[in-house]
Amino acid sequence: MAYKIKKGDDVFVLSGKDKGKTGKVLKIVKSTVNKSRDKAIVEGVNIVKKHNKQSATTKAGIESIEKPIYLCKLSITDPKTKKPSRVGFKKLKDGKKVRFLKKSGETLT
Repeated sequence: MAYKIKKGDDVFVLSGKDKGKTGKVLKIVKSTVNKSRDKAIVEGVNIVKKHNKQSATTKAGIESIEKPIYLCKLSITDPKTKKPSRVGFKKLKDGKKVRFLKKSGETLT
């Protein structure tokens, strides 16, 4: 299955408490129920504080971690304009399917 957003892409947050922020996708979290519930973990976005209890292996304290955000709230950032752009798919002459940005027409790897 081809996703429009992949690991390593620079994305722009469209809505929510982190609206307007940008970051790199660290991981895609696939839903077992429905494709529309798939999420992504984005660097520096949707940060929450987690309180850890001390155990034999971990120290007690508060740490900041990134939580997943729905893919529908993300858009790929155009490298030329640094603005969000929609993504489409097209086939090259050699038969290879690639993603491209609809604003600039630039292909993504």
